[in-house]
Amino acid sequence: MKKILFLSIISLAIIKAPQCQELETIAGRISPKELAISPSPAFDLMGASPSQITRTADIKDFKVDWSLRYGINPNFAIQSQPIWEIFFNKRDLSKYQSASNLMRRLASIDLSLGTIQDANSYRRVGGAIKFNVFRQKDPLMEKELYEDIGLKYISEKKNLQQQLKEVKEKLDTIKNILEKPALRVQIKTIEEQLSTLHSRRMAEINERAKIFVGEYWNSSSLDVAFGRMYTFMSDSAATFGMRKNSRSTGWGAWINGNMGIGNKILVSGLFRMFWYQDQVDFLLKDLSTDVETPQTAIGNNSLFSMGLNFRYGGSIHTFFAEILYERKKVNSAKGCLDGAYEVPVNSEVVSSSLNWDVVNPNTVTFGGDWRMYRGGIISYGLRSVFDSNWKFKTFAPIITLSCMMR
Repeated sequence: MKKILFLSIISLAIIKAPQCQELETIAGRISPKELAISPSPAFDLMGASPSQITRTADIKDFKVDWSLRYGINPNFAIQSQPIWEIFFNKRDLSKYQSASNLMRRLASIDLSLGTIQDANSYRRVGGAIKFNVFRQKDPLMEKELYEDIGLKYISEKKNLQQQLKEVKEKLDTIKNILEKPALRVQIKTIEEQLSTLHSRRMAEINERAKIFVGEYWNSSSLDVAFGRMYTFMSDSAATFGMRKNSRSTGWGAWINGNMGIGNKILVSGLFRMFWYQDQVDFLLKDLSTDVETPQTAIGNNSLFSMGLNFRYGGSIHTFFAEILYERKKVNSAKGCLDGAYEVPVNSEVVSSSLNWDVVNPNTVTFGGDWRMYRGGIISYGLRSVFDSNWKFKTFAPIITLSCMMR
């Protein structure tokens, strides 16, 4: 049943792609606002994206993502850029183009919220904020790309309006009624030209946008981001229970960058730190009475991740291979306990264990993405996890659907 539902969704997305492109033209999308579409930063934080080292993207729009890593569950994220929406999202881009570099960077601030249910039926809820600090190519700053189109259609509109005025005046004053039908046909023709003026203008703009995106899809950029994630026990009714203390609950901060090589290759890099708490269960023995008492302590820990992604393709579809390395700061129960608990005088810890998830340091992923239409993309990956000796541990297929809310 899940396979049938999934295939139906993919088929519907493919069928709707041409319709979405037509609607974008009618709606008056004035320029390409994104060279690429990547999963939401909240999904990056939660590891729900096919690629854990995503390419950077400045979407300038609302977006929704749906992750199929753990099956057909309500695993989705929403994303928006509030400063862009409030101050710069106008039909006329002059305000954005004349803004300072700082304000244009602030316009790239990206907020996202997301939730997934993992394989252990824990519900993860997280949010992230992303900020672009460098961008080699900004489509909205390419003034000359569309300027002549605007001037061309402004001139055509004035000419058509003048013709329409003259023909209507002639129709009102003409004495020969035999000439009136031809004048009415002429008026109808001019009105049709005026009504299609905007769509014809947008068709030219979108054609140039397609060329621009195809040329600069792998331009270099650099983002910084941070986020917060919580993990709860959840039942079938989505009722939250006790919060889980593990690497799935904590704060994260990361740097993500792209560098293009030629027209076909994009190299992406990631460095991320994640701060979280581990629960330590131990037995405390009183040396005077030999009585052992179970105790619990919460210790601070951190996890750093770094890796590279090599992507090959173009603006429509790409294929990638990536490797990610992760390492914990504290790897033993004793090390975690020493930083979280001070043993009382005349007592000793006789045993301890950590209530944490094992971190296998090496991850290799192969996958790709397909931009089905300008505002929608499907990403997929096959993720393999290895231990410190490169012994195979787990394997997971992951798919996400991302759709811009035009």
